[in-house]
Amino acid sequence: MPVESSRMELRADARHNRERIIKAAGELIAARGLDVPMAAIARRAGVGVATLYRRFPTREALMVELFHDRLAVCLAGVDAALEDPDPWRGFRTYIENLCAMNAVDRGLAAAFLTEFRGAVDFERERARAEQGFAELVRRAKAAGQLRAEFDRSDLSLILMATDGITAASAETAVAAARRLAGLMLRSFHTGPAAPLPPPAPLALYHLSVPD
Repeated sequence: MPVESSRMELRADARHNRERIIKAAGELIAARGLDVPMAAIARRAGVGVATLYRRFPTREALMVELFHDRLAVCLAGVDAALEDPDPWRGFRTYIENLCAMNAVDRGLAAAFLTEFRGAVDFERERARAEQGFAELVRRAKAAGQLRAEFDRSDLSLILMATDGITAASAETAVAAARRLAGLMLRSFHTGPAAPLPPPAPLALYHLSVPD
């Protein structure tokens, strides 16, 4: 086999492995959260742990690559909300959509909330997303629609709450997240209470007490 063809095949294999690792990491973190072991990611990707670490020498390097697209989703949502001429509607819609997305992808909250101090570009974009959300908060308060007590750091509480939703299907998780967002938004809003989204089809779990 010619040397150049061999090199091209090696590069293609390396690229394929990288894509498989990123895909596997995204699926596992979306389902199980950030604590998923690197070995589990390697198994899901069908590669050895040594191959994973060749592609991504540190866990942080893999997380930055993985979260980049999710952070772009957060940024796009902030930008769309800021374009809404109605400050409360923009704020409300952003919270509703972010909660719904976070309920089915646990990596989304992590992308918004986790700091990677060595990743300059990522941190710059994350800071822009935070500044955009701060502006959403400022506008809604200035319009008299958002309670003065609301702090932009409360977004962490909102994301942690929806991150804990468990459901039998993605559709049920989204319905539960929208219901929860509606309940929270009622406590944030200074105006009349808006109708709540319908209840999610969640079962009540009962604890049995041993005899």
